[in-house]
Amino acid sequence: MGVKEALFRFLGQIQIVWRYRDFVKSTVLRDFQARYRNSVLGIAWTILNPMAMILIYTVIFSQVMQARLPNSQSSFAYSIFLMAGIIPWNLFADILARSPTIFIDNAHLIKKVSLPKLCFPLIVMGNSLLSFAIVFSLFLLVLLALGQFPGAVFLAFIPVLLLQLFLAFGIALCLAILNVFFRDIGQFFSIFLQFWFWLTPIVYSLQMIPAHVQWLWQCNPILPLIVAYQGIFLQHQWPDWGSLVPVCIVALVINALAVRLLTMHGSEMVDEL
Repeated sequence: MGVKEALFRFLGQIQIVWRYRDFVKSTVLRDFQARYRNSVLGIAWTILNPMAMILIYTVIFSQVMQARLPNSQSSFAYSIFLMAGIIPWNLFADILARSPTIFIDNAHLIKKVSLPKLCFPLIVMGNSLLSFAIVFSLFLLVLLALGQFPGAVFLAFIPVLLLQLFLAFGIALCLAILNVFFRDIGQFFSIFLQFWFWLTPIVYSLQMIPAHVQWLWQCNPILPLIVAYQGIFLQHQWPDWGSLVPVCIVALVINALAVRLLTMHGSEMVDEL
């Protein structure tokens, strides 16, 4: 099955999943509420965790290590730079970190109820998006308070986010399928995510990397997305759309591969679960 055929199958699966949108929506809300049940601070943890990370990195890199962004004199520049990278990264990482066990955790439903398997990665994405929306809204309020809101350039955020979600969905589905058969996938990927974070220019700018090894960073599919976010919210510049074309191609190929894996091994997964 070629890439084109796999994508057509993927679109067909999306149409089937649309019929179960109420199930996906109710499950997302229930899981999100359950995450903070019996917690004193509740939903506040969604904000506190990324804010603590941003504060730590800001103090360590900008104060202790005296890191400075090239061509920037603003005292808020580094904090905005961090938030513009860490908040989207946390969305991406949260989806991928929880994706390997999607089918394993829902084995009882997959075996007993006739549900499209694509519903389950969508539920994980929905949960992650809810947390992201809360933190991102706070980020926008901070930008408004500092007088740093990007204006009309903010509209570029929407296609960049959609592309990131499409990439994350394909990787998440591949990981979920493979982890059913090879349970080490989930353990390995949690370690891999930590390396991936530090190989992405989130707490440092790409210009800090020596020119002769920058090509290694260019192989990172999430890099153009993070750079686009940072350009929108820090420099108030429209993204270099051409730099996002390779990300589109990678996302299409990964999603096509994921659908092919699901088509070929879907029935075997039920037996393995």
